Amino acid sequence: MPIAADARQMQEDLARFRHDLHREPEIGLQLPRTQEKVLKALEGLPYEITLGKETTSVTAVLRGGDPSGTAPAVLLRADMDGLPVQEKTGVDYTSTIDGAMHACGHDLHTSMLTGAATLLAERRHRLAGDVVLMFQPGEEGCDGASYMIREGVLDAPGRRVDAAYGMHVFSSLEPHGTFCTKPGVMLSASDGLVVTVLGAGGHGSAPHSAKDPVTAAAEMVTALQVMVTRQFNMFDPVVLSVGVLHAGTKRNVIPETARIEATIRTFSDENRQRMMDAVPRLLKGIAAAHGLDVDVDYQQEYPLTITDLDETHTAEKVITELFGDSRLSRWATPLSGSEDFSRVLAEVPGTFVGLSAVPRDADHATSPFNHSPYATFDDGVLADGAALYAELAISRLDALAAAGARVPASVPAL
Repeated sequence: MPIAADARQMQEDLARFRHDLHREPEIGLQLPRTQEKVLKALEGLPYEITLGKETTSVTAVLRGGDPSGTAPAVLLRADMDGLPVQEKTGVDYTSTIDGAMHACGHDLHTSMLTGAATLLAERRHRLAGDVVLMFQPGEEGCDGASYMIREGVLDAPGRRVDAAYGMHVFSSLEPHGTFCTKPGVMLSASDGLVVTVLGAGGHGSAPHSAKDPVTAAAEMVTALQVMVTRQFNMFDPVVLSVGVLHAGTKRNVIPETARIEATIRTFSDENRQRMMDAVPRLLKGIAAAHGLDVDVDYQQEYPLTITDLDETHTAEKVITELFGDSRLSRWATPLSGSEDFSRVLAEVPGTFVGLSAVPRDADHATSPFNHSPYATFDDGVLADGAALYAELAISRLDALAAAGARVPASVPAL
């Protein structure tokens, strides 16, 4: 049976599994209930399972039909963690955990990869190599991919994997069921900025006798936006958004300190480095002009997500063969979101595929986006996502094995 048809027969089971995950979201690097559910889904399948030491990750290796120990290997990744968001979707499988929600669709990723695990296991003896399933915690700001890389996920078959594929669902942007690709820079780099303006408190009626950090902080917020528009090329954009601006306890008290927190997104390594230099210089200059001190903590987070051109073409070919040309959208520009799958793509060739899970009856242009408490993801994409994961592994292993067979034994494969 074709793999897409086989996956569709699993649709109800995948939806039930996804709802089970959705009701019990877990946040960060420790996801014990989620790990338990994944292990139960893999139970009875011929995978070699390794659990994370520092996190509740799951690495599962499926050995293909080549017993030589030199066969190629492909990695498939799904992240598993939720977000500290109070769900307001009203779906009948709403989160039962107060203040936690699968608002970014990681429950769908996990469900699709467990579905792919079954599809691949059923085709084990025709696999031209090994498959590594990477069930990762802590994508949302905890850099879970780095933990798994340090613990050896990329070398889990006993050698470095040859290619890696990840997938991410969206609750808007594209019509339902659309697969999205972007060769090269697909997602921005992400950095954090924490600024503490250090003043001297006093009475609100006599600001001249104090050192007011509030007015300096307000100037800093505005100056950061002006700097982006005046020092950086609009065709290589920088996105800086202040999410926290906090100072004081009472309206007639000048506080000792003011705090600013911002997220910074860049689309080139050059601009990322320039921002790391320019932001502290600007803020320290403003503080000095006000006779204040400032502590600037510029936190490097996730690097650019850069997809391999050939691996992206491979994914596009598989998508169109499985689902037709109409289901594929190649983005002209990257998104300003960020991903720790970038860590994997920096180590091995691979690509990242978007999948629109916007509800069929919703307007994809106005639907609440990922991370919203109202973000709703349609179960209808689960079977297709599972099929794509599985077929990516099968097709790429076939191609890698064929390429290896054409290389003379005396010439090492590059």
